[in-house]
Amino acid sequence: MPHDHHHHEGTSPSGHPYRADQDGPLTYWQAMEVAVRELLVEKGVVTADQVQRQIEAMDARSPADGAAFVARTWTDPDFAALARRDATAACREMGFDPGTMRLIAVENDEGTHNVVVCTLCSCYPRNLLGLPPDWYKSREYRSRTVREPRAVLREFGLDLPEGTTVRVHDSTADMRYVVIPRRPDGTDGWEADLLAALVTRDSMIGTGVARVPS
Repeated sequence: MPHDHHHHEGTSPSGHPYRADQDGPLTYWQAMEVAVRELLVEKGVVTADQVQRQIEAMDARSPADGAAFVARTWTDPDFAALARRDATAACREMGFDPGTMRLIAVENDEGTHNVVVCTLCSCYPRNLLGLPPDWYKSREYRSRTVREPRAVLREFGLDLPEGTTVRVHDSTADMRYVVIPRRPDGTDGWEADLLAALVTRDSMIGTGVARVPS
């Protein structure tokens, strides 16, 4: 016997809002990805298992790798010098595969704050930080950050002193940036693993700063 269910519009039986199904037609680029992937498998260049393992490896990456990278720059002067000179090589030294991209580390200091954006699409150091947040890919963030970075940062809760220089870095298809935030005061003598817990994803994009130790 059927039951009549009367739900509020826009909510599920549990009271949570409905999320629209993502089962629409493929975009041009999604269709292109499927076609290229299937062609590579058909030609024997890669196997479907290799593709799946690579997807799983990418999904497993997280900002924790970037936090470890930052913490080492705070505790190892030689590594910090390498990161400034060649962040790609520094990544490899820590066992993080940067792929073919060039990674550039930009450091915040007392008078300078760096923030990263990709104005053309959503280029992001996924090998070090994992998947980008949705807002990083939004047109509003991509367009406004280069025009009014201070206003955007304030919306993230970061109100910088007037004397601070804000530098915006635009990522490209073959070049990525990672921000090295300032090391919080009161952390002298801390081990790298404790320091890494203070490093947030947003602080490595530049829309935030490292956590203050409690």
